[in-house]
Amino acid sequence: MRAIIYTETGGPEVLRLVERPVPEPGPGEVRVRVVLSAVNPSDWKFRADESGPTFPEVVPNQDGSGVVDAVGAGVDDLRPGDRVWIWEAAWQRPDGTAQEFVVLPARQAVRLPAEVSFEVGAALGVPALTAHRCLTVLDSTVLDNTVGESGAGRLAPGALAGRTVLVAGGAGAVGNAAIQLARWAGATVVTTVSGPEKAALAASAGAHHVVNYREGDAAEEIRRVAPCGVDLVVEVAPVVNLDLDLAVLAPAGTVAVYAVDGGPPEVLLPLGPVAAGNLRYQGVLVYTVPEAVKLAAVEDVSAAVAAGALRVGEEAGLPIVRFPLERAADAHAAVEAGAVGKVIIEVGA
Repeated sequence: MRAIIYTETGGPEVLRLVERPVPEPGPGEVRVRVVLSAVNPSDWKFRADESGPTFPEVVPNQDGSGVVDAVGAGVDDLRPGDRVWIWEAAWQRPDGTAQEFVVLPARQAVRLPAEVSFEVGAALGVPALTAHRCLTVLDSTVLDNTVGESGAGRLAPGALAGRTVLVAGGAGAVGNAAIQLARWAGATVVTTVSGPEKAALAASAGAHHVVNYREGDAAEEIRRVAPCGVDLVVEVAPVVNLDLDLAVLAPAGTVAVYAVDGGPPEVLLPLGPVAAGNLRYQGVLVYTVPEAVKLAAVEDVSAAVAAGALRVGEEAGLPIVRFPLERAADAHAAVEAGAVGKVIIEVGA
């Protein structure tokens, strides 16, 4: 089978197309014939990590979609022929989705309804699970798997009714998923963007109010549509947006930080406003979210997909940018350069 690998970290040029044997699934595993492999920012960051690859040979990319090809012993809920979406294939494993067949634990291949495209399936994974975690930190309590019951917040229609959510960067993959999931859960959704093209995409995703932060006073405009403040900020650029977030948060509001774009990796919080407002900054890294919380997110995202609440394409605010498998390096370079939309690699038919 054809696969993309790297044996040393660095730029996109370290990615190579090779032939590998088709792997066999072990107990509790499934083999998926990959149709589409998605590229996330974390995929190129892992590839570029100066500390070197964790394994001698790595196939990149966490997410994708395809068809179950074989199942190992003990797998009862998936069968060959099932269409699935894949999440975290390469987290602490050497085998991501940039190959024609991937073997992974059965829980990381989730059934995809017949009416849902492989493009939707490939675009879920890291972005949708990250967005879910950001949207549910308001209601999460115990998060340590060793402490028994988890207080994982859940999303469903009405779960965010009466809440106002600000999504920073509504034209990005996580921002798009956050807008769509928040709408599905009943929130009023405000989003910030940097220009008219991205404003159109955020509106197509379903945001109730779109604010171009390069035109006028963004805080004033957000306060105009949310006079009591926003309950939650889904934040991609906490350093750049610090003053804005503090200006628009409602009392006891939360900033869920899932990335640090556009600034240094440190933020200096003014404790006066934070303490006076009973505000909270919550870090979110989907890979290290506790298992029970993550599996709850997979269930909720699957329910949203089945309800038609998560879509892709220009009309859903997330254009699809396609590359063939042999151009995987170009796909990684596009994401690293900030491509607008969802970058996917066409692996198989």
